[in-house]
Amino acid sequence: MTSFPGGKYDPRAFARPARADGAQISPAPASEPHLPVAQPSLVKEGRTVWVWTWPFIALFALATLAFFLREYGLAAPALASVIAFLPFAAVVLALLWLDRWEPEPVGMLVFATAWGAFVSIALTLLIGGFLYTAVPYATMFSWFGSVVQAPIVEEILKCLGILLILAMAKRSLDGTLDGIIYGGLVGAGFAFVENIKYFVEALLAGGVGELTTVFFLRAILSPFAHIMFTAACGFAVGLAVRRARPVFFPWLLGLLVAIALHAFWNASAAFAGFLLPYVLLQVPLFIVFIAVSIRIRRAELLLRRERLEDYVRAGWFTAPEADMLSTKPGRTAGLAWARSLPGDRRPIMRDFIHDGARLAWARQRAITGTDPLAAADEHALLARMMSTRARLLAPIGVGNDWSRGS
Repeated sequence: MTSFPGGKYDPRAFARPARADGAQISPAPASEPHLPVAQPSLVKEGRTVWVWTWPFIALFALATLAFFLREYGLAAPALASVIAFLPFAAVVLALLWLDRWEPEPVGMLVFATAWGAFVSIALTLLIGGFLYTAVPYATMFSWFGSVVQAPIVEEILKCLGILLILAMAKRSLDGTLDGIIYGGLVGAGFAFVENIKYFVEALLAGGVGELTTVFFLRAILSPFAHIMFTAACGFAVGLAVRRARPVFFPWLLGLLVAIALHAFWNASAAFAGFLLPYVLLQVPLFIVFIAVSIRIRRAELLLRRERLEDYVRAGWFTAPEADMLSTKPGRTAGLAWARSLPGDRRPIMRDFIHDGARLAWARQRAITGTDPLAAADEHALLARMMSTRARLLAPIGVGNDWSRGS
């Protein structure tokens, strides 16, 4: 039985069940607070960007900006930036949509994108320029740069960012979907700045006609290319984290896959033209990427439901509540019911759902023994969710202005 049949509130969804024995979780409180209480914060360690990395990012951002201004001036890069933002915004929104029910820390998302956009790009330009002049065979074959050099250099630099993100966000990067999100954002940042370069060069070389052609090929037909390459490495790292295994060799394997995919993508265009390989090889590859991402998301929802069952047995949630926190129909019905409450309480319901996802992953980290601070997160999240539940069910005007969803 669903908790919200037909999208309507079922009182049993939020009913307090009898507490069962066997779960190693603190007992649920005997009764709900009638008024909202202060919500405790999660432990910040392991989910925030190290402060010293921001000046590091800013330094590479300035270096990238200086390169464009020196090589192309101001006007052309400014126009190209506006145009390149369109596919960038589309892929970022798609990635955030995949992770919308357990959003990652904003600072970590910004860092991942900035690593790809500035650090990876700046070092690629520096290393690429060095190899072009220092390695004689790099200029002997027209395809060498795109098929060999670019995949190796670019993917190593991008995937190093994933390792740094894991070091900083070891308590936020919980599984394969998180790895795909972070890897994909690194790739999105890289593609954004790389597109600016390609668009500027097309505009200066052939005017609006050439720019239109390049925009169609890169922004319309293949905006997800770099995202897929680096997401493969993120997937491998996230899978190792979820299984509580060392990450270096999975990272190395993911890096090799990213390099191979990148080289295959570039080689198909270099040796067989763009259109036929695109239709026969690259489109199926993209479809596989989408299908795998959706399947991973479903698998992690099942794991989330399994972890929340521990709290059902301990008396914190009812089974229908756990279903609502971990299934699409449950979320849809729960949000529809929250919308029907005075003042539209969907923002509060979203907080409840988001914290439910975080709680499930905290439980997973506690079970695997990879996070000594998982218990502190569990306690904070349970307290927050009880407070949020009280806010959700409180009568209008009692301690809250529901019109603001607070």
